[in-house]
Parts: sequence; structure tokens; C-alpha cells
Amino acid sequence: MKTSNGTAYQICGREDAPVIALIHGIGLNRHIWRDYESDFAQHYRVLSYDLFGHGDSAGTDKTLSLTVFSEQLHALLDELGIEQCAAIGFSMGGMINRRFAMDHAQRCSALVVLNSPHERSPDAQRLVQERAAQTSEGGAAATLQAALQRWFTPQFLHEQPQTVGEVTDWVLATDALSFKQTRQVLAIGVIELIRPQPAINHPALVMTCENDSGSTPAMAHAIASEIDGAQAIIVPQLQHLGMLEQPALFIEPITRFLRKALTQGSSRN
Repeated sequence: MKTSNGTAYQICGREDAPVIALIHGIGLNRHIWRDYESDFAQHYRVLSYDLFGHGDSAGTDKTLSLTVFSEQLHALLDELGIEQCAAIGFSMGGMINRRFAMDHAQRCSALVVLNSPHERSPDAQRLVQERAAQTSEGGAAATLQAALQRWFTPQFLHEQPQTVGEVTDWVLATDALSFKQTRQVLAIGVIELIRPQPAINHPALVMTCENDSGSTPAMAHAIASEIDGAQAIIVPQLQHLGMLEQPALFIEPITRFLRKALTQGSSRN
């Protein structure tokens, strides 16, 4: 299904339950959540969608930014008649949901931030901007093989070539201009999320993996420290796409968090 602005989405689960919105990362699409949807749909109304220029969504004539992506989610909720959602974002999706919570606080019931970057050291910031420049020159393929090494453990790369191949195909199928602009958003967008203003006061869970070099445990703890009452969880051993490599290690703590956060939210309303 698609909205009037070309956003591809799917929705499933209990129609009488709170809505959770699933936001993927750069070069990916809504199908990265398929192992999560069946679990979440037992208790919630589950909305997943493709970012502009990714998956089956059309591009946009706007220059991409966290605000443009935040407005994409806002427009999707409006078109579907959804008043409020808990926003679960992976990687850049975890930047978009923080921007959404800042821009539309009343439309967000809770946040789950997965493997998402935050304030970087000068050297790390320079490296990320260099990768974004390489993408501008050579497209998604220019940095893809190095990215796969950062995203998956060596064992998974060796034992699950079908999944790795599927992720590769997703990245290479992303609209070239959208991918280029999204890399820039990933590189510089964290700056507007550091010590966020307005403050984020929603119930929040922040997770990353022990060996995620781009969304480090220190970053996860920093994000959590800047959101009142937020909890941080570090998943051992895995790398950036640990949520795809071992979904169960993420589904259980997210479900536990949502059960508490959305129940408390309902009692306050």
C-alpha cells in the first residue's frame, strides 16, 4: 500500500491496540522488521514503512534531512488516522524517531532507539563524512563491502550468505540520489540531536551492540543520559546489524519495555 506522497507501508496486528511504528536505516527497507512484526502484532498495531527513495517508496523533491523524514512519518500517521505511536528506529531510524519526538511530542508515546549514532569524536566524525563523500562519488557500491564487514559478524557473513545477499540487494536498489542525501543526513544529522532541544521526555529504551563501531555502547549510554529516565542495554558480541543477526536478543527487551511504557502511558491519559 502507498500513501498520497508515495510512502510504501504495511500495517498488521490488533486493531484495538496501541500503534508502534518501525523505522529502518539507510539503504534498507521495511522488510528488515519481518522477524519482529509477528511477535509485536500479538499485542500491538504494527506499522512499518519505507523511507523516501528506499524500498518501494518514491523519492521526494525535498532535500532529505531528519526533519523531512520526521514529517514523512507525521504525514503517514495523519493519512492513516493514527493519533499516536511508539516509534522504534534502527540506526538512522533511531535518529528520525528522536527528531519526530522533538517535532511532534504529542504524537509519540514512547521511543526505542536501536544501534543509532550520536555525538562522535572529531576523528570519527571526519571518517563518517569521508564515507559520505565516497558515496557521493561512487554511489552505494563504493562503500558497501566495507559496510557489510562492520554490520555483520564474520561468522554470520560466512554462514548466512543468503541474508547478506538480500541486504546487499536492498542497498544497491536504493534510489541513488536518495542514498547520497541520506548518507549526508547520517553523517551530520547527529549534531542536531545532541542534548536535544526541546528535550525528549518520552519513555525510552536505547540499545546497541558491544562491537558496533558506528553506534557504540558509549553513544547508547550518551543518548540515554540525555532522555530523562531512559534505559540503555548493550547486546554482547554483535555488530551493527545485530538486530537482524539475532532478533530474539532484541525482541524480548523491546516487548518488555513496551508493555511497561505503553501501559503507563494509557494510565496517564
